[in-house]
Amino acid sequence: MFFHCFMVTYTVTTRNLTTDQSVLLEFKHQINDPHGILVDNWTTSHSFCNWTGVTCGAKHKRIKALNLPNMNLIGTIPPELGNLSFLASLNLSGNGFHGDLPGELGQLSRLKLVDLSSNFFTGEIPSSFGRLNQVSDLVLSNNNLTGAIPPEISNLLNMRTLDLASNKLYGSIPSSIYNISSLRKISLSLNSLSGKIPDGMCHHLSNLEALYLGTNELSGQIPTTINECKNLQVLALDYNQLSGSIPRSIGNLTALTELYLGGNNLEGEIPWEIGNLLNLEIFFAVDMRLTGLIPTSIGNLTNLKEIYLGPNFLEGISN
Repeated sequence: MFFHCFMVTYTVTTRNLTTDQSVLLEFKHQINDPHGILVDNWTTSHSFCNWTGVTCGAKHKRIKALNLPNMNLIGTIPPELGNLSFLASLNLSGNGFHGDLPGELGQLSRLKLVDLSSNFFTGEIPSSFGRLNQVSDLVLSNNNLTGAIPPEISNLLNMRTLDLASNKLYGSIPSSIYNISSLRKISLSLNSLSGKIPDGMCHHLSNLEALYLGTNELSGQIPTTINECKNLQVLALDYNQLSGSIPRSIGNLTALTELYLGGNNLEGEIPWEIGNLLNLEIFFAVDMRLTGLIPTSIGNLTNLKEIYLGPNFLEGISN
């Protein structure tokens, strides 16, 4: 009985290792490697665990990381990559990969890091990515991805970083994303996203440290409950179509170091409470309809390095 169990385990393990190797060889076949980094190294003459960019687990020798950033690799991602069932880290950033993101990547239930940024991927973000429930960092920025952000992304309840900036995404931001309390960074800037920022956006985001929504087509007002994102260090809402006034509650975001509001349709006065942001280093509020006097409380901001207030309709400094 022991011999039979050993044989079954050995056969399954061998088959899995063969699968891992064949997936990598298929991946190699799909890409152009101008510097020969993989051509000379990814060969069957030695274990794939020793191949460049590949890390295997100590126990089962299954691939747990495929990290090949900034290697000038060109090609597509084969769907077979979804068969690397032990993969926890996938970093192909800073290369020349193109084509659609295969939905089969959603099978990689152990993935914690996905960084496919700074490539030339097109098509939509697969809804199957909503099954990557171990992911802490999902980084797809600086590509040519289109379509809407799939609402299934909000299933990733362990996510700390969501970075989809600099793509061609459109439609509204799924409000359920703002329920992911583990998030530290949301970066959706430089897209064509529309709709309003929900009033209760910050109810579950007390851990959020950076919110980048700039250069989109967002409308409506800045939520007065923005102060509930109490750990925010960077708030970038610039170059949208936001209206109304700057909420006084923004003065409660005392961890803020960078505040970008310019290029919107905001009007009214700069609230006196802005002087409570004692850690503020950058205040960007150009190209709007701000009126009245600049509050003297800005003089409290002794860490301020850059301030941009024009053109507006401001009249000077209040007493």
